[in-house]
Amino acid sequence: MTYDLIVVGGGAAGFFAAIETASQKPKQKIIILEKSTKLLSKVRISGGGRCNVTHHTFEPSPLSKHYPRGQKEFKQLFRVFQASDTVTWFEQRGVELVTEADGRMFPISDSSQTIIDCFMKEAEKSGIEILTSTEVSSAEKVNDTFSVQCRNGKKYSSRKLLNAMGGHPQPDAYGWIKSLGHTVISPIPSLFTFNDPAKEFADLMGVAVQDAEVKIAATKFASRGPVLITHWGLSGPAVIRLSAWAAQYLHEVQYQFVALINWTGSLTEESVRTLLKEKNRLEGAKKVYSHPLFHLPQRLWEKLCVKAEVPLQMLWAELPAKQLNRLVEFLVRCPFQIRGKTTFKEEFVTCGGVDLKEIELTTMESKKVPGLYFAGEVLNVDGETGGFNFQSAWTTAYIAAHAIKVPGSEKSS
Repeated sequence: MTYDLIVVGGGAAGFFAAIETASQKPKQKIIILEKSTKLLSKVRISGGGRCNVTHHTFEPSPLSKHYPRGQKEFKQLFRVFQASDTVTWFEQRGVELVTEADGRMFPISDSSQTIIDCFMKEAEKSGIEILTSTEVSSAEKVNDTFSVQCRNGKKYSSRKLLNAMGGHPQPDAYGWIKSLGHTVISPIPSLFTFNDPAKEFADLMGVAVQDAEVKIAATKFASRGPVLITHWGLSGPAVIRLSAWAAQYLHEVQYQFVALINWTGSLTEESVRTLLKEKNRLEGAKKVYSHPLFHLPQRLWEKLCVKAEVPLQMLWAELPAKQLNRLVEFLVRCPFQIRGKTTFKEEFVTCGGVDLKEIELTTMESKKVPGLYFAGEVLNVDGETGGFNFQSAWTTAYIAAHAIKVPGSEKSS
């Protein structure tokens, strides 16, 4: 069973690379080996089953700033293939993408099945062979040929090997890559929510603030955006984005830390205090509880008033300085004692993977093993939530596909 190209991993990067390679040089013999029984599983569940394909940031430098790991490298890579190129790629295959207010881009059908159908159709058209339940256990290169051994006893060989197996929580999954001489930075979680065992805010489950800032106490890590209160703690784009940028630090402190939330977004302590004093002076006859400020949900405002020990019937004009200062404190630095995280298993994103220093970025080829290429999350790259992880998959897969040249095929191209 000899092939021109073996692709390890039947996910986003693997399919994209296989299809793009085939489109460059038709009639190649290409096979995708997927260890599980499911193909494109992250594509299927992404964005709540809608598939957040990419993000509407169509300049390489601004786009690269959404990557905690790989920012510097992707500034270079996005000059080759970026988000606007992704939009064009799918449009050329009959899939139109639309942009939401926050910049996320989805198929116009609002269904991930559209993306899956596109990939399956293109793979079939290109004659790409696909095998599931075929996990690679080892790989070696003898002369110019890779020999790939699978746990089901099957063996495959090829002149080129593309690793697009994705990120994995268990370091053992990277064993055969290490055996080829590559350094793998230990995988740890990225993109997760914060657990608050005190559950002091659990009765507000489902309440969201569209513009809040979340900080990790005693660090410079901060993120601004929507925050969602859940029955287990804190979630929402601002929290999940923060988890990516602080992934290594949070792992080191074993996810035991204090999260401070500024519910007003960008306002400073002094400006909030000034606004409350204005309320005290100009609208003194109104009840504090009944008139939430800063566009905060009524239930959240009431909770902050309780924490600030503001009596239920108190008017603004009667609010003592002590309670006013406490209310300011909970508005701009509301503390949550975080003890642990929640990682959604199906959407596990890793901080860690194959060290980018060992990859030739212009081709995504291994500097250690000629003919071995990498694409997607198996690399030590990861992005914020919002379509950025898929974009890094499309970009690295595209670059690898255009670098792969099968001996003898150049004459016919």
